[in-house]
Amino acid sequence: MKSSPGARSWIAAGVRHELLTRALPALRHDMAAPVSVVRMALLMLKRQVAATPIDPAACEERVALIDNQVSELVQAIRSLRDWELATTDDGITRSALVAQCVNLMRSAFDLHGVMLDADPSLDAQEGEPRRPAAAALRYLFLGALGYLHDGAAEAGAIRVEADGPDALRFVALPREPGAVNPVLDAHRAPRALAIDAIALQNLAEDMGYAIAVDGDSVRFSLATG
Repeated sequence: MKSSPGARSWIAAGVRHELLTRALPALRHDMAAPVSVVRMALLMLKRQVAATPIDPAACEERVALIDNQVSELVQAIRSLRDWELATTDDGITRSALVAQCVNLMRSAFDLHGVMLDADPSLDAQEGEPRRPAAAALRYLFLGALGYLHDGAAEAGAIRVEADGPDALRFVALPREPGAVNPVLDAHRAPRALAIDAIALQNLAEDMGYAIAVDGDSVRFSLATG
């Protein structure tokens, strides 16, 4: 029995939820770090205010630090809107997409003995075009990483490469003998919600992107259609 378009949309929504859940630890860290700095700065400010005589310059420095960290916290909270497909965004460059997603998932993949490696050709360049629908591209990028992480059991690294001017290619590279601590590797048990080829294809189709899965490699275009 074939699934209806509505059912396929629900499946894609479930895949996006799983990907967001995997990214949440990094997002929480980005919001918790400024809070820790603010708490420490407030403690120091209380001590300086209670001191005799009060050092206005030191107090001003602490207030400036708190103001800066509150701004970072507000920015991190606002960035949660970047994950909403219904929100109109101003697009994203290919290099920014790669940098954001690799930074989000690097720590989690490292814990499983899988290194994320972006080709230097994907570094920021002047005059890069912006691709529309940054949120959709972010989910698709994380979906490709998740598929290779979950499906390529012997992968020691995932390499992200440019594939022409308007596409990305992800390749799972074999693990080098003895490169992974067996204690960490033991925790790579299959997830109940693994991102398989069907889930990844469903996600791409629901958002209007073409994706090609070929064993331990994935390619997708940054343009819809």
